[in-house]
Amino acid sequence: MLQSMKESPLYPILNPASIAFYGASNNFTAMGTTQLNNLRSLGFRGALYPIHPKLDEVQGIKAYRSVLALPETPDLAVMVLPTHIVPQMVEECGRKGIKHVIIVSGGFNEVGGEGVALQGRIVDIARQYDMRFLGPNCIGVVNPSHKLNTTFFPYTISPGFIGMASQSGSFVTQMFDYLGRFGLGFSAAVSVGNEADMDIVDCLEYLAACPNTRVIALYIEAIRRGRAFLETARDITPHKPIVAFYVGGSDAGKRAGFSHTGAMAGPDPLYDGVFRQSGIIRARSIEELFDFCWVLGACPAPDGNRVIIQTHSGGPGAAAADACGRAGLALPSLSTATREKLAPFIPHTASMNNPVDLTFTKNPLDYFHEIPKTLLEAQETDGLMIYFLVPTRTVRLALESMGIKEDQVAQQSEQIIDQQSSAVSALPGEYGKPVIGYSLRTREDLFIAKVQDKGIPILESPERGARAMGALARYAGWRKEARFFEARQS
Repeated sequence: MLQSMKESPLYPILNPASIAFYGASNNFTAMGTTQLNNLRSLGFRGALYPIHPKLDEVQGIKAYRSVLALPETPDLAVMVLPTHIVPQMVEECGRKGIKHVIIVSGGFNEVGGEGVALQGRIVDIARQYDMRFLGPNCIGVVNPSHKLNTTFFPYTISPGFIGMASQSGSFVTQMFDYLGRFGLGFSAAVSVGNEADMDIVDCLEYLAACPNTRVIALYIEAIRRGRAFLETARDITPHKPIVAFYVGGSDAGKRAGFSHTGAMAGPDPLYDGVFRQSGIIRARSIEELFDFCWVLGACPAPDGNRVIIQTHSGGPGAAAADACGRAGLALPSLSTATREKLAPFIPHTASMNNPVDLTFTKNPLDYFHEIPKTLLEAQETDGLMIYFLVPTRTVRLALESMGIKEDQVAQQSEQIIDQQSSAVSALPGEYGKPVIGYSLRTREDLFIAKVQDKGIPILESPERGARAMGALARYAGWRKEARFFEARQS
């Protein structure tokens, strides 16, 4: 494993001080123009050099007819160009001394025929000039902490802790808004395209060393360097979780992947084995990919698979219990000692089975602090799932019914919600056990947003919450085994 991300060939691509940009113009509908504007809108602080054969100015920036005319040698070149001229431009970059290139242009290996020869030509030129490149047929990279976004979609959310490497550009760019719905974001994201030079293994090495990345997400259509992938992932997973969404296991997925990036996929059992051997958690959908990453990056690791469910609604509790069973989680009965500690905080109508179904509680702080605190203290639990249903409107109506003046209701309701969200959010750190929420409400409700922003994942259904808790337990178990064998060997 790399000792520092600066050792990675991806470092200059994700952290450039200056960029030569090919393919932008004063036509606002051009793909290159959109990508250049997205780079500027995020606030990239380095020098930008548009390269255009006819224009003196592109989007208000001084343009150059050739990269050879630039006043300095940029760290990076980004190319959104017609396929047939890409090799020539890569060679000019090599002559200028540029060592790193992102090739967005498609029409290479993935289309066969002449495209294969053109991709081979790019590889030969890069080797001749000791260059490294990403792509071709990729959408670019995002590094929010460096204010870098070379992709086709604007990055409008906060930096996060999920580092992603993807053989689909869409599953980078089109996830910006999706992650923002949960208060999440990328630490860095790389679209690798055809992987003619740098590939997913290179991304793994960089993201493993990236201090802003807590968990690594992979979208995979095929793995080209199987042994290197396995060995690299196996080195990483004892220290940082990896979640993979693989789509090449079926005949249909294999055909789609080949036409997409020219990748040759393998059967599901083979990839299941690779993932198990290396400690990678497999996701079965794009939603699961990010659900698992969220929980693995936000929650402490459990000691086992025993989960207690806390709810004040029977149906959501029963659905969570069923989903936990399907996810390989155990639902232990509450001990006598735990029941005695709970008694002062729950109504006589409550069920002290597991799920713990309160039906109702007069004091919200009991539900969001005293009860979960008691359940986390219990020796019979390794993790807690909580059903969240406290509409902000309900809090405001309660204050209004108490005669609170209208101009004070919003302020006081926010204070109450902040108190309750702070109380529940402090518990995982206090007890070292994971707390995962589930709700049918979203971040449009202030309470849900505050709890999520304070570090508690709240997923959008009991099933998604249970599957994520199951992934967390599986990873924790694998890591414990890996460290045990590592200790024995040393």
